[in-house]
Amino acid sequence: MKKIDWYILKKFLSTFSFAIFLFTIISVVVDVSEKADDFVKSNLGFKQIVMGYYIGFVPHIVALLFPLFVFIAVIFFTSKMAGRSEIIAILASGTSYNRWLRPYWVGGIFLAALLWYSNHYLVPNANKIRGAFEAKYFDPNSSYETLTKSRFGSGNDFYFRIDSITYAGIYNYDTSSKRGGPVFLHTVKNHALVENIRAESVYWDTVKRNWRMEDVIKRELIGMNEQLTQIHSLNMNFNFTPADLRRDKYTKDKLSSPELSRLIHLEELRGSEGLSELKVEAGRRDATPITVILLTIIGAVIAGRKIRGGSGVHLAIGFIIAALFILADKFSTIFSTKGNLPPTIAAWIPNSIFLLVVIGLYRKAPK
Repeated sequence: MKKIDWYILKKFLSTFSFAIFLFTIISVVVDVSEKADDFVKSNLGFKQIVMGYYIGFVPHIVALLFPLFVFIAVIFFTSKMAGRSEIIAILASGTSYNRWLRPYWVGGIFLAALLWYSNHYLVPNANKIRGAFEAKYFDPNSSYETLTKSRFGSGNDFYFRIDSITYAGIYNYDTSSKRGGPVFLHTVKNHALVENIRAESVYWDTVKRNWRMEDVIKRELIGMNEQLTQIHSLNMNFNFTPADLRRDKYTKDKLSSPELSRLIHLEELRGSEGLSELKVEAGRRDATPITVILLTIIGAVIAGRKIRGGSGVHLAIGFIIAALFILADKFSTIFSTKGNLPPTIAAWIPNSIFLLVVIGLYRKAPK
């Protein structure tokens, strides 16, 4: 890294930091104005609101538009450099075009790594804080808006596979009391039902940390014979907890990547449907940091050329490209969640398209 590299990198990071800081302040002000009545009704103090809500809201909104503001920052300060003929002087001194792009690569990779770590760990924790606050003070019923209609069944009835041979169903499950019933368990081996367990109710035993079934009737099929057993209560160690049965529509945003991977694996084991949304989210957390790198190079190549109109034209081109990227991302997500497009491909389609854009712009850039 030479002095010119540090000069460009300093401008890059300082412009981005200023842009994201300014946008964060504007977002907070707008959000406060919209939720002022709710804050007043909550009877919370300033510190409680900041620590209970905005400490989760700020990381969420920053991560949401992180790539866009990296793009805008690169175009803005690079266009200023091009307008002052600094880039022409750098290239005229014998510095190659690829060498000039080095600080952009360094800055882009650094910010991409920061976003990658945030997407996997920091932002999900922030969403938990924000979501808990909203559920308690803004919309008390939001946390009960489950995804059972798309994954398990309808209403408060759950149907899923516990393991490779056991299938379960819980009717009228109440997420607040952690109780439901009736409930059934079917054990199937070699395409034949070998055991059927039914109970009038099931609830989570908070002391023993397992499920307790009451008024149980157990039927075992041995050849052509049936053995029936009645049990007053039965404790079962299932591989799911009440937390797995209580999910709102933002569950995927609140889980860290290890937790999200565990949930996807568990749902696949259960044979659940509608997992594309979870898989797209898992892929997006890895794909978005690569987007930061691509947009950094696109911004540098576009704004590095001195043209009539200066920063205004560069920013206009930048916003058009950013809009196209967002459209590609939304369409690929919809085709995956509502159609048959594989989630992994859906998460990486925008990056694949804009990689071609990077190559095309690089080849046409005056060097």
